[in-house]
Amino acid sequence: MQKMMEKRALELLADGTVSRVLGWSAGEFPYDMTPAVFETAEELQDGFVYNDFCGANLSKYLIKESRKEGKILVFLKPCDTYSFNQLLAEHRIIRDNIYVIGIECYGKADVEKLKAMGLEGITGIYMKDGEYTVETVYGSQTVKAYEAMAERCLACKSKKHVVYDELIGEDGEVVTDCNRFDMVEQLEAMTPEQRFAFWRGELSRCIRCNACRNVCPACSCEQCVFDNPNSGVAQKAAVNSFEENMFHIIRAFHVAGRCTDCGECSRVCPQNIPLHLLNRKFIKDMNAFYGEYQAGEDPDKKPPLGTYTLGDREA
Repeated sequence: MQKMMEKRALELLADGTVSRVLGWSAGEFPYDMTPAVFETAEELQDGFVYNDFCGANLSKYLIKESRKEGKILVFLKPCDTYSFNQLLAEHRIIRDNIYVIGIECYGKADVEKLKAMGLEGITGIYMKDGEYTVETVYGSQTVKAYEAMAERCLACKSKKHVVYDELIGEDGEVVTDCNRFDMVEQLEAMTPEQRFAFWRGELSRCIRCNACRNVCPACSCEQCVFDNPNSGVAQKAAVNSFEENMFHIIRAFHVAGRCTDCGECSRVCPQNIPLHLLNRKFIKDMNAFYGEYQAGEDPDKKPPLGTYTLGDREA
């Protein structure tokens, strides 16, 4: 797949269709693939990578990149295209300045699952025949790929691209039995006291690094209230448990009806807080109260919380 992506990107750079490419480059560790912009063929050939650890959703980077001179090529996985469409609906990206290549995806790996197996000090990861050979400073071990698949991929809502200019690989279908609300239902079955204890336990680990906010495609305000020095909550570290709760609850309300459930918030959290569950609770409730709705599926469709009918639920 990487060779096909790189070849097509080089062609589009060469014929002037695009002036730069948004993709992934290798980070410090073998599982640390990071978003990157390549402006020349040389940069692309030297630094472009695509593998099972390229899980980052590239859509949000287009807010700034699409406002620069020239057209940018971006590679989007199926789930990423929902975020792209949502940003398009909110007029946060300039469509004419973006060339979208959809790439097929059947799941990405989560290095935290490998670490949970006791694989520390990872120096290399190699994929072959559905298995990862994980090399560490202590030796090597073989792991089945599905054992390391990210939770959000196990509960993937769609393998179908909702927008692209061209496609590499095959387009999939919307998944109707992804069971992504299973954990939400388990939380709903708890008593209020149990749920409070669960979230206090999770959110108490928050270090207010703002990674969840910064990576979220739905968090695209010019200035966040939590960065406003006049808000009283602009400092990064929460001074009490109320602020810990408030930051994440306000953020969940802010993206309600706009969150595409891409799972980036949980992916980047250094404390492994399952922040996506807050958003999934909102999604589940909106589906129940207002009818099935998937943010980003159709940029012309009005969201449930952005419309009003006489039959709307009031309580």
